[in-house]
Amino acid sequence: MYAAQALLERLAADGLTVATAESCTGGMIAAALTDVPGASQVFGCGIVSYSNEIKERILGVDAAILAAHGAVSEETAQAMLAGLLRLSQADLGVAVTGVAGPDGGSAEKPVGLVYLAAGGATRQRVRRCLFAGDRAAVRRQTVATALEMLEEAREEAQK
Repeated sequence: MYAAQALLERLAADGLTVATAESCTGGMIAAALTDVPGASQVFGCGIVSYSNEIKERILGVDAAILAAHGAVSEETAQAMLAGLLRLSQADLGVAVTGVAGPDGGSAEKPVGLVYLAAGGATRQRVRRCLFAGDRAAVRRQTVATALEMLEEAREEAQK
């Protein structure tokens, strides 16, 4: 919770807003942020887009991206972030998609593979992570990395 609290305090001081688009974490990033009293000053919305249908319909991820690269891909994470920023009008956002396990993995996309995209309208970063552990561990590590990436995006927004 400390990382989320410190991030929210810095976002508020900078006058920035934030939103989340989550697949494999199922809302855990939004929960980490909204566990902090006063989060509503900077946190506008969180979208859990577990299904491809919702990724397409709500976040505007192109079906061709999902068909060509799959839900767990750099391209999908980027498209989720772009849709989130459009929809929420937030200054910064983070999008995550991955294979939390214990099943669903493959040789190409093993359990623990997560793509995270974070940033604002003009600058975004994508990170590919391969986390170890069970489902809960993969999800916890994804939340921690998402908060770190939001902090990086906040710092870049101030340059």
